[in-house]
Amino acid sequence: MAAINITEPPARADFVQFAEGFGPRFLVTIDAEEEFDWAAPIDRHSHTIDTIPAMGRFQRFCEGFGVVPVYLLDQPVAGAPATKTVLGEAVAAGRAEVGVQLHPWVSPPFDEEVIPRNTYAGNLPPALERAKFMHLRDTIESAFGTAPLIYRAGRYGTGPATAEILADGGIAFDTSVRACFDYSAGGGPNYRSHPLRPYWLDRARRLIELPLTTVFWGPLRRQGEALYPRLWRIPRLRGALARLGLLERIALTPEGIGAEAALRAIDIALDDGLPLLVFSFHSPSLAPGHTPYVRTEADLDAFYDWWRTIFARLEQRGVRPTSVAELTRAVLASPGPAS
Repeated sequence: MAAINITEPPARADFVQFAEGFGPRFLVTIDAEEEFDWAAPIDRHSHTIDTIPAMGRFQRFCEGFGVVPVYLLDQPVAGAPATKTVLGEAVAAGRAEVGVQLHPWVSPPFDEEVIPRNTYAGNLPPALERAKFMHLRDTIESAFGTAPLIYRAGRYGTGPATAEILADGGIAFDTSVRACFDYSAGGGPNYRSHPLRPYWLDRARRLIELPLTTVFWGPLRRQGEALYPRLWRIPRLRGALARLGLLERIALTPEGIGAEAALRAIDIALDDGLPLLVFSFHSPSLAPGHTPYVRTEADLDAFYDWWRTIFARLEQRGVRPTSVAELTRAVLASPGPAS
């Protein structure tokens, strides 16, 4: 397979063409993972999976809006019987979908040292990255009776071999690219220059990247890609520019992004003609006390209010929800492989 290195922006953007009348659409993705102390060093054992039942409430909430959420399961969650109990019926009925999220430090085989660099799966030896991915992929297929078609690397940690591994494992969509973000200081990938539009990751057109949606807002937003890297080590200046309304980076997530800012980001993305908006958050935020974003019951109420506000704006703008299954059908109507 002639696949690109996902960590590198395409040499020329080979954007996906969807069927006529498909867009604009939005996709809700959840990093369904164990709970752990975000401020502590990562290890293989200090975690729980107490928030799995909370995904049931979010599932029912989404169904009320006609939204099909995509739960990207990592190993502790995929291997827990409670996950099938909570999500199995919805997945079988097509009201929810499951995909793969690889946290290498809790995914067998455990052949690597747990150090910061190795928490990005793409930094592992390709054979080990492949073995971890295939074990998790097979766990999910065994639990739900359906082969997962979408993947996200935990910590967005793709590498040179990731695309080939995914295609060999039957994955049709990667959604690891967090456009406008740079994780290289900790040994991870740099996605600052990656496009927001879905694009092909291989010349055979078997694997598509669905970047997480992040936009720049403010009078300086057109210069955001050039300016933001220069401000990376000066958070005070970034904050000042945002407070002054000159330049703000807004990701489509309820974690740390207020509804007002998210509404601005939605309008910008749609006005720029983006055909697909990809939202994300971490499943431990579905119960108080497990992430910095949802500490109390009041925070959790605000979390759900955020989604109500967002869904209302999307409906107002004529943006319909989509699913992995629907994306697959829409892409099949696009032109054939490039020469």
